[in-house]
Amino acid sequence: MNEYTKYRLATADERLEISQLALDNGFFRDSINRSYYAIFSATRALLSEDGVAFKKHSAVISYFRREYIKTGIFDVKFSDYIGGAFEFRNDCDYEDFVFATRAEAELQYQHAVEFVEAVKTFLGGDENVCENTGGDKLPAADD
Repeated sequence: MNEYTKYRLATADERLEISQLALDNGFFRDSINRSYYAIFSATRALLSEDGVAFKKHSAVISYFRREYIKTGIFDVKFSDYIGGAFEFRNDCDYEDFVFATRAEAELQYQHAVEFVEAVKTFLGGDENVCENTGGDKLPAADD
């Protein structure tokens, strides 16, 4: 694992902690923001192992979907997690009068935790968890 990957995974963990703190203190929009950025940092960790980088969030998401979802490495739900988090974060950050609920923030946080853990599992090289040849995918949250 290269240094960029390690740094980005540490950043993802830090953002999860901040998301939880914001959630616990009723700052639901900020929790959603940090949950998205935890997912984004974990995704960028994957990209750093592939030796690629993009300036736009949409390019990072597109690459993840093309290289990790369409190939069956990650379950399609992770595409939904990153896409939904991106849209929700944009609404919370840039739209007026967006009111996030505790339930919405909790869901985004849980998705972020699951996403970051799935990336860590993949990068840890657990061959029993995922394969690039149509084998087992990363486990679902309820597995």
